[in-house]
Amino acid sequence: MIDGRKKVAFICVHNSCRSQIAEALGKHLASDVFESYSAGTETKPQINQDAVRIMKKLYGIDLETNGQYSKLITDIPDVDIVISMGCNVGCPFIGRPFDDNWGLDDPTGKDDVDFIKVIREIEERIIKLKNSL
Repeated sequence: MIDGRKKVAFICVHNSCRSQIAEALGKHLASDVFESYSAGTETKPQINQDAVRIMKKLYGIDLETNGQYSKLITDIPDVDIVISMGCNVGCPFIGRPFDDNWGLDDPTGKDDVDFIKVIREIEERIIKLKNSL
């Protein structure tokens, strides 16, 4: 926390969808207050392509050219705040307790309406987090 900004990690099992969206929206909406990272306990070869497409459409953010990729928890720096995207799929063990569990449904395999609902909920939570820090 050299410049006063906290480091926040968004954690999912595969780091391919919700946590990637949260990292991108954190960078987009709150980079003046906190640094955003995402990671998982497993990785996927690529970010969820529906997430990539919809984030590009809604915000003009290209997750892949933005330098994001599926990462393990050991691939990111030590952080101040750790948020689970939703432990209903089996919460990963990260060596410390989570500061919050957002309890978001995984939209993978669902239609765009479900995806957008989850993305908008992540956006709201990012703004709340920003305002609370």
